[in-house]
Amino acid sequence: MIDLQERFSERKNFFNRLVLVYILFGILFGFVIYNTYSLQVSSFSDYEIAALKNKSREILVQPKRGIIYDRNGKILVNNEPSYNLIFKPSQVTNLDELINEINIFIPLNEKDISLINKNFKKAASLNRELTLKQNLSQEEISKFEVRRHKYENVFIAERFSRKNVYPDLFSHSIGYVGILEGDALEQKLSNQSIKPKETIFNYSSGFIEGKTGIESIYDDNLRGKFGKRIYEVDASGKLLNLLNEIPPVNGDDIKTSLDIESQKAAYEAIQSRRGAIVAVDLSSGAIVTYLSSPSFSTNQMANGLSNEEFQALITNENKPFFDRAVQGRYSPASTIKPAIGLFGLENKIIDWDYTIDDPGFFVLPEDNRIYRGWKKGGHGNINLNDAIIESSNTFFFSLAYQSDIDNLRDHLFKFGFGRNICADCFLPDTGLLPSPEWKMNTHNFGWFKGDTVNMGVGQGYLSATPIQLAYYAAMLANKGKVNKFSFVQDFYGSEKDIFNLENVDEVDWNKLHSSMIGVIDNPKGTAGRLRALKDYKIAAKSGTVELVSTDTKEDYKIIRETEGNRDHAIIIAFGPMPNPKYAVSVVIENGESGGSVAGPVAIAVMNALIEND
Repeated sequence: MIDLQERFSERKNFFNRLVLVYILFGILFGFVIYNTYSLQVSSFSDYEIAALKNKSREILVQPKRGIIYDRNGKILVNNEPSYNLIFKPSQVTNLDELINEINIFIPLNEKDISLINKNFKKAASLNRELTLKQNLSQEEISKFEVRRHKYENVFIAERFSRKNVYPDLFSHSIGYVGILEGDALEQKLSNQSIKPKETIFNYSSGFIEGKTGIESIYDDNLRGKFGKRIYEVDASGKLLNLLNEIPPVNGDDIKTSLDIESQKAAYEAIQSRRGAIVAVDLSSGAIVTYLSSPSFSTNQMANGLSNEEFQALITNENKPFFDRAVQGRYSPASTIKPAIGLFGLENKIIDWDYTIDDPGFFVLPEDNRIYRGWKKGGHGNINLNDAIIESSNTFFFSLAYQSDIDNLRDHLFKFGFGRNICADCFLPDTGLLPSPEWKMNTHNFGWFKGDTVNMGVGQGYLSATPIQLAYYAAMLANKGKVNKFSFVQDFYGSEKDIFNLENVDEVDWNKLHSSMIGVIDNPKGTAGRLRALKDYKIAAKSGTVELVSTDTKEDYKIIRETEGNRDHAIIIAFGPMPNPKYAVSVVIENGESGGSVAGPVAIAVMNALIEND
């Protein structure tokens, strides 16, 4: 007998399974419908773009760097065209035959040939070009042009190299460019929201960047923006058709404040001796002359040096790569004396009538240590005016002894010592403006009064760079007001650094200028030899940086037999007076006399600037 209840239960289970199957098939069918809709309708644009990317390739196009000019609009750095011999590997059937034929009239070196052979198959498969030879001479160009009808797949293309018109004059101020690669390349490109990829180069050297000087400081402005070419490619990546092109944006041209004529004068006057020269326009803080000597050829650095040439430069004992103008530390020596005199006036330690008897030395009361002046027997009864003109050490030893080191340090800081005073100099050093804390941390020894006494004549621990000395000279010339220095004024405002001296008025400044004019024009002046070198008035202060301390001139004669032990020559100057337009500083290493060695260099630069105004 059939159990009706059991049969009913089986039918119900079967029906439930059937419903479940229908539901599963319905979900599957819905999923297919959804994906079909997504592929063909809602996400069509995305997939279309992806498909296009799969069959296209984006290639960067390198922009040209901006041109650099001097203050008169003369070109300092340009893009010099060069010419490369290029061929299309995809259309060459016999590479060896092509190389042998070209090599007959345009010599190819083994390195070029090896590189061509290495990259030929890949370049041919991807429809890329290869360079047979870079930087063709005019003779080589002519030889190819008369034969070009024989070589349909070989052509000459223009490329550029970075050329400094005056490669040895502006080695450290303008600087040079070099190859950009690795993480640095990726970072530079990411700043333009692009990634490293295949590039059509305008420069024979490939990716380049400023390595030093203005080329480095303003690299982002000079570089420009990369363009793009989008090519259709096949499955192997071979270029087919050009689909779209976005041209590159060339870099900005930059007008500097540098002056070619005064730079030439500086270069000729220093005669390749070790040292530095900086001159500035007092109205704006514009750097017009900037020379570190000895120099080197920036064009050789940018466009290729042999390993032997590079090693010769970096092992040269005169260190041509060292930028003495902003990185060389020198004691300011007697050039500091006008600032010390102003400190005495400001703090009412002295006035213009204050006198001391100068016997040729100063005795430190604490331990009777003797600090000697340069003139045997001293200068006798002397005031501030004569102390500047005759450069009395004893007067300024005595004045510094009466000074508080913290107050004196703050005073010198406002004159530019111990800080960066240039808005766009490359890797500037701040010199050293010592303090008791610095001495304890550095030498594990306390400050004593003799250290302050030494600072009074610009010796001891105090050191400054030539550009800081030029800033100090500019501050003196402008009576406590000067713009921060720069090579390119368009990027910076005209806000001035102002040194307010409460107890120093216009009369004091004029007297100080008169004293500094007397350094050259007064019969007792320490730079009297410069009088015949100019026909206008210049305010100046010369100095001699003592490298090895000696008790007598006889001892120094023995020391100076080694050139590296001789004193440095130094001078600061500004003029023409009474309304100065330019300030200049000169340091010549081991030159010994500031007035007779550094002085003529400063006058030569000043003459060039004034004559060409």
